[in-house]
Amino acid sequence: MLILQTYETLGNPRVRLYDTALIGKQELRMPALSSKRLLSIFILVLASHQGLAGGSLTPADIHSLAAISGPAFSPDGRTIAYSIEYHDVETDALQSELFVVDYRSGSETRLTDSKESSEWAPSFSADGKQLFYLSDQGDEGVTQVWSMPAGGGKAKAVTAWSEGVQNFTLSPDGKRLAFIATEATEHPPQASSQADKEDATPPPIVTSRFYFKEDGSDYLTDQFNGLYVLDLASGEHFRLGDPGRNAWLPSWSPDSQRLAYVAKTGEKPDQHLNYDIYLVDATAGAVPRQFSRFIGTDGEPDFGVRPQWSPDGSKLMWLQGRETKWIYYAPQQLVIADVASGTTRPLVWQDRWMYSPVWADDGLSVYAIIEESRESQVIQIDLASSSVSYLTAGPRFAQHLILGADGRLVELAGDDLQPYALYALEGAKRRQLTQHNAWLAQRTLQSAENFEFNSDGVAIHGFYTRPPGDKPAAGYPTVVQLHGGPVYQYSREFDFDRQLFAANGYLVVSINPRGSSGRGFDFARAIYTEWGGKDVRDILAGIDHLQAQGLIDPAKIALTGWSYGGMLTHYLIASDTRFAAAISGAGATNVYSTFGHDMYIREYLNELGTPWDNREAYDRVSYPFLHANRIKTPTLFQCTGKDFNVPCIGAEQMYQALRVLDIPTQLVIYPDQNHWPEVPSYLQDRLERNLAWLQRFMR
Repeated sequence: MLILQTYETLGNPRVRLYDTALIGKQELRMPALSSKRLLSIFILVLASHQGLAGGSLTPADIHSLAAISGPAFSPDGRTIAYSIEYHDVETDALQSELFVVDYRSGSETRLTDSKESSEWAPSFSADGKQLFYLSDQGDEGVTQVWSMPAGGGKAKAVTAWSEGVQNFTLSPDGKRLAFIATEATEHPPQASSQADKEDATPPPIVTSRFYFKEDGSDYLTDQFNGLYVLDLASGEHFRLGDPGRNAWLPSWSPDSQRLAYVAKTGEKPDQHLNYDIYLVDATAGAVPRQFSRFIGTDGEPDFGVRPQWSPDGSKLMWLQGRETKWIYYAPQQLVIADVASGTTRPLVWQDRWMYSPVWADDGLSVYAIIEESRESQVIQIDLASSSVSYLTAGPRFAQHLILGADGRLVELAGDDLQPYALYALEGAKRRQLTQHNAWLAQRTLQSAENFEFNSDGVAIHGFYTRPPGDKPAAGYPTVVQLHGGPVYQYSREFDFDRQLFAANGYLVVSINPRGSSGRGFDFARAIYTEWGGKDVRDILAGIDHLQAQGLIDPAKIALTGWSYGGMLTHYLIASDTRFAAAISGAGATNVYSTFGHDMYIREYLNELGTPWDNREAYDRVSYPFLHANRIKTPTLFQCTGKDFNVPCIGAEQMYQALRVLDIPTQLVIYPDQNHWPEVPSYLQDRLERNLAWLQRFMR
């Protein structure tokens, strides 16, 4: 029997023909067809199998999602460049390409179409004629800065750094480029054949660093990330900052004479999280000076927000946390400083996380995104009065802001039914600019419904997503989602897993227990040093609340989570035996074994101390492994082979414990992947395995 599979890549219909006798051995591909013919086949398949009005989401649909990132206005404000990440099913890899969208018409134009490389992080030149961006299209696949005409055309490499460029920023006068790159030889790598590279025995990895491994960066040696300035006309460059220390997030002053950037202060920078803002003249040999003095996090690099100069260059703005002992439990707040005097003050205190700040053109106010419970909104803050005005409202989640000429404000945002897209904010109106996921109109998607309940006298927020059709008399079979972080929250943004579970007949419950973001500092730090305590009680109370309303079938409740969500899955199945099934991704709960094995040594020391000094704390947060004999729930464990965030040892140990106890279990390892798998076939495999595990124990 032949099977016709249709999918989309960047909005273009694609088709494959399979012979069921050969699945797993061979794929029969259709000959080249016109887009019109492909679309006809696509519509025929939809009509015959799903009905013209649309159909249910399937695991294979994950390959059709297009993810937007890095939007940047042209200097005249007429166009916005951005990148689209998509699944290349043919090569089984993630790819990204560059697009521009016209601000007025919403017309999208694709600028790159490279099959062997990716392009991302676009930025226009000062005159708007060139587009600079990052790409791995050159020799050896090393990331460099490239440029091409703003309307598309032949590209050329701007940098040739042996270790690759991590990020860059163009000077406002268009003459120079500042970039971050690992200290290395300042010339391209020597040519070598692919065979030579594959056959060569890699040298030993030697490090003496305290912070010696990082997810996505592998093991860390004595090379650090340096700040460099490149003259675009001559090609000459020089380094700024201190050798032997990392630099992050450079930002040019409006007059192109200085740079603000983030670096660590004090001795033993690897051992603390005291980031600070530094200023340095953009001239060779200039000595940087520490600008911020707060003993805590100024400009935390993980959030990717550069220090922001005011339009006249007299002020600097950045995100500041609390004392380092509170690590990620404390919401980042906006602070503003006078450059001449160094006087720093909070711009406004909201006790909520803030993101993506940008100055208004007149320098009298600031736009930013503020995270609330289950949503985030765009706000405007007046500098003189610190008053806050909300520019958006409703069940939605904004992720990023950019400001163009004539005060044109654009957000990257989404909601339950719409993945992230670019929107123009025009007074009270929101106008959608990009349409890369319009194919979802062919699928039946479900909106979420808010609910609240009390746990230990504390109000807890969440929402649930019903499956299509009528509610069964006994209640729905239910999947309870557990989010990562732990300081994160489920919000009104598009969640493929949630929609897929609902499409397969499950009520999907998404609860934000204590420890989540969106509710302020005290709510987040309620689980400080006590993982798996209050948050477990909150999840169980939420299940009880919905069960009392007749929404949940008590015999068919499952858990699923990734990262801290995987850990919380372990805490729950070791605390309560009501669950019919569980799926744990990248979870760990024997914290003795992850101390020094994952990348969180500084967080362990700030929150838990050392295992030898604080056995009680380590025992407390390790109880699912230390008391695994309490577990009765069939559990599927998943992990990724190169995860330095939550290494596979956590999944392996819990899997082995359940095997010893003869509890139904399975371990799935996705090789050579960091904290979250990126290979398209692995992503589909994970979804299919999750559905099969639920089907086995819930139906």
